[in-house]
Amino acid sequence: MLGPLLRRTLHSPNRSHFRWVEKAISRCYSEISLKTRIEVCGPISVADYMKEVLTHPREGYYMHRDVFGTAGDFITSPEISQLFGEMIAVWLLNEWQKIGSPKPFHLVELGPGRGTMMKDILRVLNKLKIGGDTVEVHLVEVSEELSKIQATNLCVDHQRTPQSRNDTFHQRGLTSEGIEVFWHHSCTLIPKEFSVVVAHEFFDALPIHKFQKTPNGWREVLVDIDPKNPGRLRFVLSDKPTPASVLLVKKNEKKVQVEISPLSGVIMGQLAQHLEAYGGFALVADYGHSGDKGDTFRAFRKHQLHDPLIEPGSADLTADVDFSFLKEATKDSLISFGPVTQHDFLKALHIDVRLKKLLATAPKKECDDLLSGYKMIMDENGMGSAFKFMSFFPAVLKEVLEVYPPSGFQ
Repeated sequence: MLGPLLRRTLHSPNRSHFRWVEKAISRCYSEISLKTRIEVCGPISVADYMKEVLTHPREGYYMHRDVFGTAGDFITSPEISQLFGEMIAVWLLNEWQKIGSPKPFHLVELGPGRGTMMKDILRVLNKLKIGGDTVEVHLVEVSEELSKIQATNLCVDHQRTPQSRNDTFHQRGLTSEGIEVFWHHSCTLIPKEFSVVVAHEFFDALPIHKFQKTPNGWREVLVDIDPKNPGRLRFVLSDKPTPASVLLVKKNEKKVQVEISPLSGVIMGQLAQHLEAYGGFALVADYGHSGDKGDTFRAFRKHQLHDPLIEPGSADLTADVDFSFLKEATKDSLISFGPVTQHDFLKALHIDVRLKKLLATAPKKECDDLLSGYKMIMDENGMGSAFKFMSFFPAVLKEVLEVYPPSGFQ
């Protein structure tokens, strides 16, 4: 005879089980919605695929979780070493002072990750007694989850703001030093005043269109359902030119494969208009090239390369930034410098001097961490050469900058 069924004898899943189930359902939903869309509308562009996978409001890769650091899918230079953010702060302040230290100024970051780099920058500002009467921080972030993480790392107090038609920010906070921080969904919403803009590993996550040269002309690479395995996605070539291939690929293009990010051009155009009208400058840091590469689209999961079409939403999607494209998008209103390698840029800012000063007073464990982080971000066979820096200034400063070029770009 069976004994009485007591509640304690039944399976009671813990929170981690619920989280696992939620992730599995989420991933399944993402795949189903993508496949349904393809079944109904036909193959989609790589740009549409990236947008859906990375920033879908409900299931986007960036939208509802912390993807950074050793526990995530990739790690960035600011997470590796405080030296990185401190050197960025030194560069920003140096260029700000060279043009007269206009006050107040807005410190803007596009895609701030966890807020680690901005935290390091603000620590430098605090040491130099630059506070809330001089600077405001404006973060451009589309993910609510990352906005919360950034606020926790940067602010002693923060709150989301009920959205109305006239709102330009969706969250605001205050740092322990009394500097106000605002969050925006678009760079078009930052205040129309002098701005110092930094974008680190931002443009590499923006959607790209992929094209391939064939005997019949340029064709776009699309994402389709594999007819031999309906549970899988595959890359295919369009059977004829697409509007994107006609509009985006240059007629004299020599490469056989091309990746183009129209959204990168749009955002750079918006920044160019802002800097030209209200003053300021921008620093872009990312892994990329000067227009010589054409097949860099890939995915990372748990710090390893991953098939970008398997389990969409479970891995980061990325492509190398074409710095020549960013330069072309702003040539009418901005003057640009670079790209230069991360190693050369940080060396020119005397990162070695800062490292030596920190090592002089740090305990052994901290010294080991500082040296390890320094070697990783400066490695000329790794991050030191893979990552590039490029700066942008209003064209009105051209004559001055030709005599006194920005630090790190001489």
